[in-house]
Amino acid sequence: MTSIVPADAVTGPVRTGPDGPPAHDGRPAPLAPRARLFPSLAAVYRAQLSRARVARIPLLFVATFQSVGIMVLMRGVVDGGSEARAVVAGSAVLVVAFVALNLLAQYFGQLRAGGGLDHYATLPVPPAAVVLGAAGAYASFTVPGTVVTAVVGSVLFGLPLAHLWVLAAVIPLSGAALAGLGAALGLLAPRQELATLLGQLGMSAALLLGVLPADRLPAPVGWARDLLPSTYGVEALSRSFDAHPDWAVVALDLAVCAVVGVLSLAVATWAYRRAAVR
Repeated sequence: MTSIVPADAVTGPVRTGPDGPPAHDGRPAPLAPRARLFPSLAAVYRAQLSRARVARIPLLFVATFQSVGIMVLMRGVVDGGSEARAVVAGSAVLVVAFVALNLLAQYFGQLRAGGGLDHYATLPVPPAAVVLGAAGAYASFTVPGTVVTAVVGSVLFGLPLAHLWVLAAVIPLSGAALAGLGAALGLLAPRQELATLLGQLGMSAALLLGVLPADRLPAPVGWARDLLPSTYGVEALSRSFDAHPDWAVVALDLAVCAVVGVLSLAVATWAYRRAAVR
């Protein structure tokens, strides 16, 4: 039987217009370019925020209730002054630690154990976008509980409310530092149960070292407090309750918190690359 299809249509090179796929000349077709960082970051952030809004609202209520309960208990032994400022500031940042450190460590530990990292690894997005998007979503999720805790604590201990706008800097900077630490713990832990344990220990450290006044702690414990990322956010918020805050010192505390946040997120990004290729 004679074919009516020209031979060059089968054996010759197949070409399309300038906007079509590349010619089949034996070379592999080039892959599509990787997505840029900021569009990828925005997409991951929106997806994680939507997921957290559905699944984490009960836990956020628990975190806020826990912090308010701690302040009520401490009200019986603390009257005012620097101790009251430390209790309120530490309790407010504790909400950030509960969500951004504890829950994020559990989330990444679960992703690694269940193979969820394989899904992210197949997406053409930079590793930093995955880590920063998840960390930003979890840190943003702490805003309502942190504000409520700070306002309730200020009223409970008779502290001024005029400078609570500092929370606009304390929440994202403390959230970045703690979220980076939580993500790194979850990604580096060899087992999911260990990631959960490390997240719980980190939140407990934020509770004990952040809520208790610094001058009441033994010297070795005070050194450990200086190493905790949330300490500098607690100090900045605590100083803002003064009648005349030393804004230079507040800015210095926030700058240290920002540097720690950048470092912890960089470590978390490295840990994500390390876990995704295994």
